[in-house]
Amino acid sequence: MTSSGAALVVEDLRISFNREGTPVAAVRGASFSVQPGESFGLVGPSGCGKSTVLRAIAGLQRDWAGRITVYGENLTSGARITGRLRRDIQMVFQDPYGSLHPRHRVGRILGEPLRVHGIENVDRRIAEVLSQVGLDPTMARRYPHELSGGQRQRVAIARALLLRPKVLLLDEPTSALDVSVQAEILNLLNDLKDAHGMTFILVSHDRDVIAHMCSRGARMEGGTIREVFDRSRLPAGAQFT
Repeated sequence: MTSSGAALVVEDLRISFNREGTPVAAVRGASFSVQPGESFGLVGPSGCGKSTVLRAIAGLQRDWAGRITVYGENLTSGARITGRLRRDIQMVFQDPYGSLHPRHRVGRILGEPLRVHGIENVDRRIAEVLSQVGLDPTMARRYPHELSGGQRQRVAIARALLLRPKVLLLDEPTSALDVSVQAEILNLLNDLKDAHGMTFILVSHDRDVIAHMCSRGARMEGGTIREVFDRSRLPAGAQFT
């Protein structure tokens, strides 16, 4: 595993959950690395542990063992991610509606992380980022339920971009969307990645999404990484369901 100068290094990651008082291993010794500016896919059937790995990197799953390093800085199991890393690691979730507060207007949803981090010119930054994701800045006055699924996911992407992260974690970002909208969102993400020089880690079970977005990936099964592959070795027509 090449880790020198890596954007992300995951080594021997182990995560367990208690189920009716019995520990159940969700991730069993996962190891991989991702280089700066790379798009890396985590693929596998539902329940294989890929989203759990992503949540550990994001700091949402804090109980883990092993090693996670982002741009040379080690994350600490059991602790919140703080400081610059909190801005450098952002995540876009599968369900755009569930990840946006239903009673807050888009402008408030986008403005809160900026205010928390003491960033000025909030309204200007919101207008800029909405334009970057292909939305009219007037969308800031709307509530999530007034938007289409594709528009809501664009708002979720805009929120992740506001803090100008180095690493963007994408958990099935198009699976809740209509097929006609999926390609638009994937192309948008690729354009934003190129424009901002971000590193992507993408979770998906869809072979076509991985082929479209990622140069390399890792296949998970039963909580373990079975193989690391590049795009040329991705089996034609394979689905990881």
